[in-house]
Amino acid sequence: MLRENVMAADNPDRGAAARRLMRSRGHAALATSLAGHPYVSLVASACEPDASPLLLLSDLAQHTRNLFADPLVSLLFDGTSDFPDPLAGPRLTLLGRAERVDDPRSAARFAARHPASAGYAGFADFHLYRVAIERGHLVAGFGRIAWIAAEHLRFQGDPSALAEAEAEIVAHMNEDHADAIALYAECLLGQKGAGWRMTGIDPEGIDLRRPMDAGGATARLDFAAHFHRPVLTPVAARRALVALAEKARSAAPPA
Repeated sequence: MLRENVMAADNPDRGAAARRLMRSRGHAALATSLAGHPYVSLVASACEPDASPLLLLSDLAQHTRNLFADPLVSLLFDGTSDFPDPLAGPRLTLLGRAERVDDPRSAARFAARHPASAGYAGFADFHLYRVAIERGHLVAGFGRIAWIAAEHLRFQGDPSALAEAEAEIVAHMNEDHADAIALYAECLLGQKGAGWRMTGIDPEGIDLRRPMDAGGATARLDFAAHFHRPVLTPVAARRALVALAEKARSAAPPA
């Protein structure tokens, strides 16, 4: 029998691993309560700069009607797709409370992550929800299991300065440095195909997307693999993006 390790408050490393998993997934299984029974559905997800999940839900959907009666939810983020044995791969069960939000910046972040949502996000029955994290259960593989407290699941630095500049940074990179984004995808992440664009930046990494007409794919570049500290300001973001481009160029195969 596997022995569970209850996460201690002084061990944030598992929290960082859980955030990496949440931020890298574009979809999650959402569990709500229907007349006392668990009801599970598939939803598109994005993350706030502090890693709180964002969901765009229709009032007409059964899971949303369930939320009207009981806002307590569970989300499963599944990172097992690349493992021959899925039970050897990582997954995170997140417990929290879904709260409707009316925040243009959060809505823009979700739309950048899921461009197809722009076609219905403006409908009167669609609303954005933020999941207030309460705790999480991380299974990182066989025998590597831990409960993680909310304070370790949320990013604890102040992401506000970077969040305010995010749209400008993303637009600048896509318009003026598409070559650097292509290098991030190919040389640092091993991704193939053309047309990669940046869709978001947060203190712990950047999100990339290849459009559907170019094959469709998403990728996550984590700063932790390259730097010792998170990126909290526009100035720090510029330095990090330049350093990543230089690192990618040095790793690129000879022309």
